[in-house]
Amino acid sequence: MVATAAARSDAPLFACEDIRLDLGGRSILHGISLSVRPGEVLGIIGPNGAGKTSLFEVLSGRIKPKSGRVTFKGEDVTRLPLHARARMGVGRTYQTPVVPDELTVGQTFKAARQAYRPYLTRFDAEYGAELVHLHVDHDEPSARLETMNRRKLLLACLLMRRPAILLMDEPAAGLINSEVDEIDHLIRMLSKEMNVAIIIVEHRIELLETIADGVMVMDAGEVIASGSLKDILEDPKVHEAYFESYDEEARA
Repeated sequence: MVATAAARSDAPLFACEDIRLDLGGRSILHGISLSVRPGEVLGIIGPNGAGKTSLFEVLSGRIKPKSGRVTFKGEDVTRLPLHARARMGVGRTYQTPVVPDELTVGQTFKAARQAYRPYLTRFDAEYGAELVHLHVDHDEPSARLETMNRRKLLLACLLMRRPAILLMDEPAAGLINSEVDEIDHLIRMLSKEMNVAIIIVEHRIELLETIADGVMVMDAGEVIASGSLKDILEDPKVHEAYFESYDEEARA
């Protein structure tokens, strides 16, 4: 009994196996596998067009894969849609923090609280806002918020539901260095203090250097390397596929 319990505690919280995806007649993902445990942060990097966002579409349930499977807490959720996974505890953020322009901050929280049962109270919203240090007037139109506060608002709406895993797509995009530091501290708090598993797509290596327990590199829909960031940075294949193409884009 003790051995069984130990084995279960070491099992991945969230995983995918041999994910393959075709879109528009093109093969997008070619046998992607990954796993994360509670409190673990997995970073994903790769050049534009590598398939990172497409992978998140599959992991979150917005798109069903051609083959392979996604599991959460040991349960096969491959065919479950996004809203069903969200109710189970799978949260996702997007590269562009799109907020409901017609709603105030308070109305946005209310819509999130009442998005599905069990309905939450305003105290849950206050809990989410405090976690991310969102200190804005609730009568403020969401559309007027700056990028960082938009990210905080959307993240607070997720966190008040207490997700077990977060899929974060470039959370540092559009932020200045001091704001990236704030994202850094927030992610570390969520993973190390709240035991939330996090899979993060991010181009800013300096952020992954401080928060990621491991890194996976994608190129052309495949995993070309995985391991510690230090080992990744020394891999010739990674330099050729990612860093050289990234440098070329920066010079363009």
